[in-house]
Amino acid sequence: MSKIGLVIAQEYKNRVAKKSFLVLTFLMPLLFVALIFTPIWLATLTDGEIKQIAVVDQTGKYASVFTDNDAYTFELIGEPVDSLRTSEKRSDYEAIVVISKDLATTPEAVTIYSEKQVNIELKNFIEQGLNSFVEKEKLLSHNIPNIQEIIDESQANIRVNTIKWSEDGSEEISSSEIAVAIGMVFTMLIYMFIFTYGAQVMSSVVQEKINRIVEVLICSVKPFELMMGKIISIALVGLTQFAIWLFLTVGLVAVAGQFLGNSITPETAVSVEQMSEVAQASSKLNFDNVMAMIMSVNPLELIFYFIIYFIGGYLLYASIFAAIGSAVDNETDTQQFMLPVTIPIIFAIYAAIYGAQNPDGPLALWCSMIPFTSPIVMMVRLPLGVPMWEKLLSVTILIISFIATTWMSAKIYRTGILMYGKKTSWKEMWKWIRY
Repeated sequence: MSKIGLVIAQEYKNRVAKKSFLVLTFLMPLLFVALIFTPIWLATLTDGEIKQIAVVDQTGKYASVFTDNDAYTFELIGEPVDSLRTSEKRSDYEAIVVISKDLATTPEAVTIYSEKQVNIELKNFIEQGLNSFVEKEKLLSHNIPNIQEIIDESQANIRVNTIKWSEDGSEEISSSEIAVAIGMVFTMLIYMFIFTYGAQVMSSVVQEKINRIVEVLICSVKPFELMMGKIISIALVGLTQFAIWLFLTVGLVAVAGQFLGNSITPETAVSVEQMSEVAQASSKLNFDNVMAMIMSVNPLELIFYFIIYFIGGYLLYASIFAAIGSAVDNETDTQQFMLPVTIPIIFAIYAAIYGAQNPDGPLALWCSMIPFTSPIVMMVRLPLGVPMWEKLLSVTILIISFIATTWMSAKIYRTGILMYGKKTSWKEMWKWIRY
């Protein structure tokens, strides 16, 4: 065990000290925060120019729709659009809006003319204004007293509350949406860790084999100790990187939020109408309710099982990646062995998505038991409630599978690490396991 510790310490030190590790570790949070806040910041930037829009209303009914704002001023003109087409006056306007018929009977009778592509913001503003005007006009045409008030009062905004009963009968507020979101976050973390750092194990083994460094290491360290040391060290590197990412991202989000909070104005902020569904949902919640919903998923239990599946899933796949790396002479040859390994991981993501919709269905149940998919699928089901026997059975199968996989991978690693100049096949690796 002491030799495994030495391998872990040396591998960890070498990887953390690499420039690529430092650059990626500190650059990734910056890129992540930039992807979130750059569009918001750009939305606050304006050219300060107020664009003039000409309106040719041949019906004479829609003048009240075109009200000036901080971006546009509207001018009602009586000239026909054909005369403006060849007139120098058209260059004074950003665009020309022409309404040729009654929109209540002919909805498509409005056109925007412009020398360049029409701004989407302008198009949406005109459409929304005209739609609202025509809708009110149609309602008033029925000659029903107080019809607008009747419609407003008849609108229902039903929101179903969900309450979770504990074993002793006590109640706590819950939310399936929040539970699924939490589960998907943990699922994606496990997926990224297994795929990214498991591949690093394979790449590291291949590089050492190509450089013949492994021949020197085997003289003082057993193949099993070398394989386990490499697997565990890369896992620790990944955990270190995730911890730094989390700390830096939280700090950068706080700083960026404070900076943008002072620069965003009501005019540049996203309107309530554009986010009506989100606004309606969030208006019914407060911080205490959200925290209660988060606590209803039993975060301590979730973190406990996350660590188990996190470690178990990584060790299961990392041992397989290490065995594949030891069986080939270069990284190009790994492609023939990677497909059977990556298919279960990719399938697990799809199973997790569908499992979130039906967590007790046969697909979610069986994928929670199969060790190659259980670390990913089970994390989606856990926040929604899983019987204890399913948890224990899933974890037991995962542990047994990891031990068996590590044993088989160690036998492949022991033989393949010193094998050169021969194309390896699945049949050949099976012989190494039986040897």
